[in-house]
Amino acid sequence: MITSIIFAAGCFWGVEKHFERMDGVLKAESGYAGGNYANPTYDEVLKKRGVRRGNEVVNYAESVKVTYDNSKVDAKTLIKSFWELHDPTQVDAQGNDVGNNYRSAIFYTNAKQESVAKSTQAEYQKLLSESGYGKIVTEIEPFNAFYLAENYHQDYLQKNPNGYCPNHSTGVKFTKSDVKKVVVAPMKGKEILVITSESYCPYCEKFEEIVSSNYKGNIPLRTALAKDLKGFNLETKLFATPTILFIENGEEIIGHQGFMDEKDFYKTLGDFKLGKNSESYKVAFNQGTDGRFCKQYDVFHDTPDGVFVDKLSGDVLFDTRDRFNSGTGWLSFYKSVDDSTIEKVDKSYGMQRVEIIAKKSGIHLGHVFPRADGRRRFCINATVLEFTPRDKLAK
Repeated sequence: MITSIIFAAGCFWGVEKHFERMDGVLKAESGYAGGNYANPTYDEVLKKRGVRRGNEVVNYAESVKVTYDNSKVDAKTLIKSFWELHDPTQVDAQGNDVGNNYRSAIFYTNAKQESVAKSTQAEYQKLLSESGYGKIVTEIEPFNAFYLAENYHQDYLQKNPNGYCPNHSTGVKFTKSDVKKVVVAPMKGKEILVITSESYCPYCEKFEEIVSSNYKGNIPLRTALAKDLKGFNLETKLFATPTILFIENGEEIIGHQGFMDEKDFYKTLGDFKLGKNSESYKVAFNQGTDGRFCKQYDVFHDTPDGVFVDKLSGDVLFDTRDRFNSGTGWLSFYKSVDDSTIEKVDKSYGMQRVEIIAKKSGIHLGHVFPRADGRRRFCINATVLEFTPRDKLAK
């Protein structure tokens, strides 16, 4: 039997995404429910979010109509998931979203759903109270009308690839996990923390695929749940996932809510690791050039067998086997490691040159010039590189 139920748990974008992935759910649609005026629009709902329930006008809640197959998923499973998805003790709000359009509500379409909603509410209230939370304020009302939201709200998280997944869960579960609680404490020195979600978060998966899984830098990168953090001094609110935190000795230095692509991630990492006033930062992001025979060149120009890696991403860029002494005062190589760099025409300063850019991090490395013997000279700035002896390379 095909049945529907309507849930309101804050901004409908994340709620829609949560339910449409559940087995047995045929459709999850964003819209408006629980109000008393005709044909609401998103703009009207936002304008009326300060209107209280006692007034003549009752505003709509951002809601999600969940259509499901009773033979594959029952109302109890869906309603329990609703309670765990958000904080039902917040009045007219979820996280930073404040207003009565963000209130918590269940609009049931049959007596079975009503019974389950009220019984699970009592069960969840006990669990919440044991965890220090207050009274559940969720409205449980019969379904009256549901107005489909504007088209751009449907599948919003798919249509906006650079956003974040709302994370308003209390972390309180109906079934207690046997897994030992994880405590994530600060590391000494610098680290990167990626705050992810227990529930489905497409932006978290995308960040993991594009950035985290490919990162090889020497500043540790860890993924954690907000509820597992202990001992950190943070300013950024953790209601959005992913949230990327750049931390030193437990203190937040830079925080970013939402997805970051490689370019933004490495630019921020440059701010964090190199410092905006450093020579290496000027080279990496402002196309600067090391001074001839600079200190870092003196360290690197006759290092033993090994490789030179991107100071930010950790990618291998150059090999000592391809290095030669050009006498110019800059590191020189016959070539870069295959598929590690990009070449780009550079017409700055009235010259015609070919710029060398690190493929992953996008930082400026130097230029490549032709040689009389037909080979090429990769003239590379030492301050944006780090050295790894060959015997220390990961097998």
